[in-house]
Amino acid sequence: MPNHQRAPLSRLLVVDDDPSIRFSLMAVLDKIGFSARSADNGLSALVEIERQIPNIVLSDLNMPRMSGVELLNVVRRHFPSIHLIAMSGAFYGDELPSGVAADAFYQKGSGLGCLLKIIERFTQPRPLPVHPRTASALLWILRNGNDASGEPCVSINCPDCHRTFEQQVGGSLSLIRETHCPRCGNPIYYAIVEPVDLAPTLPFQRVVRKRGSDRAELHF
Repeated sequence: MPNHQRAPLSRLLVVDDDPSIRFSLMAVLDKIGFSARSADNGLSALVEIERQIPNIVLSDLNMPRMSGVELLNVVRRHFPSIHLIAMSGAFYGDELPSGVAADAFYQKGSGLGCLLKIIERFTQPRPLPVHPRTASALLWILRNGNDASGEPCVSINCPDCHRTFEQQVGGSLSLIRETHCPRCGNPIYYAIVEPVDLAPTLPFQRVVRKRGSDRAELHF
């Protein structure tokens, strides 16, 4: 397939903590017309995905900080349009290891021809079911401090773009509130849960200590 036909649907992200594997795969993929980027662990891969969503993520399974198994599960949950290819030298054959959320498995060392055949299956974006947009689900958020100006605030994670932002709160903390994500504009409905003080655990409890005694009595 000519390079100019493949390019719009060929953004790949190669994730591996071994720099020699990353660079060799990127060199081959770039040469045959794919647009390839790389990351050295799952956390840095998520940063790259936020910058630009790839069509395919090719990830090693055993990596520090965030493993490939964790990464693939997160991407499958939050970016369902991305095709996922797991790779490892610890498993044999082309069957997906149990518990790995991926569309295919590539055994390291089995040859670039095998890998390219797998990639060619996923040059088209994954079709997603079309659902009418409904009202956002209610988020329950623990009140967690004050902002730089000393105002009470909470940290909210947008369920659409997955970015976190601080939101000032005032007045009654028991009301359901509405805000909008400053990054994507998604409407968010949330309620604030106050930290629970577990002591005392019984209502109207007070302690009376008798003079000259180490005993204490509870009165209600």
